[in-house]
Amino acid sequence: MQNSVIDLIIRIKNGYMARKETIEVSYSHFNLEALKKIKLLGFIKNFRANEKEIHVELLYKDRNPALTDVQIFSKPGRRFYVSYKDLKQIRGGLGYSVLSTSKGILSNIEARKRKVGGELLFSIW
Repeated sequence: MQNSVIDLIIRIKNGYMARKETIEVSYSHFNLEALKKIKLLGFIKNFRANEKEIHVELLYKDRNPALTDVQIFSKPGRRFYVSYKDLKQIRGGLGYSVLSTSKGILSNIEARKRKVGGELLFSIW
């Protein structure tokens, strides 16, 4: 399950680095939920899914990628859990952390408001 999220984030980052308009990732419910959150945060334009894959449209603002970089925290061999008290701003408020919580996939701002911690998946800016 977590390997697919790591693969998703790296494919999005590599797609931006290669200046692609769209990318394809494997289908999973967890990937769909992560993409919904990434779209809400403004790092992708849109996505559409079928039974086998998800097509992701990348977003460019004035010919510059919407995503600059990512930092992955939880990996298959080492999970990274945080309390809502430990969540800090990313890049002075320009980025977001994404967590898998008991309330679903949340950004660091939503997790602090709801006072819920969880597995820190990645930071994106």
